[in-house]
Amino acid sequence: MKLSTKGRYGVTAMFDLAVRYGQGPISIKEISDRQLISEPYLEQLFATLRKAGLVNSVRGAQGGYYLAHEPKKITVGNVIRVLEGPIAPTECVLEKDPRACTKSDLCVTRGIWEDIRNSINNVIDNITLADLVEDYKNKLDKDAYMYYI
Repeated sequence: MKLSTKGRYGVTAMFDLAVRYGQGPISIKEISDRQLISEPYLEQLFATLRKAGLVNSVRGAQGGYYLAHEPKKITVGNVIRVLEGPIAPTECVLEKDPRACTKSDLCVTRGIWEDIRNSINNVIDNITLADLVEDYKNKLDKDAYMYYI
C-alpha cells in the first residue's frame, strides 16, 4: 500500500499547524514556503480537511488555517482517512462496505489482508499530531548539542 501525495502532504501540513498550535491562523503561503508544497495543492487539501472538521479557517489579510482540535486529539489516521479514504490493501477487507468476493469462504489470503489493514490502522491511529511535534522538538534538541571537531 502506498500513500499518495494527498496523504503525505496532508500530514505534513497538519504537522506544520500543530507546531504552531495556539499562535492563530497560519497562511497557506507560510506552510507552502516551509514545507515546499504548492499553494494551490495545499488549498485543495485544506478545503477537504476543513469540510471534515479537522481545521478551521479565517478569511482576510491576517487569515489562514488553524487546527480545529488540540494536536493530541488528532491522529495521523484521521488525516490520512479524510484525504485518502479507507485504509485497506484490498477491496474485500474495507472496514465499511467490503466488496464481496466469490472466493471469500475459501480465501487463504484474506486473513493476511485483514492483518495488514489492522496493523496499519493500529500505527496511524496511535500517533497524534502532538506526538509528531514532540518527536520534532526532540530532534531539534539533539541537533542543538551536536559538536563537530
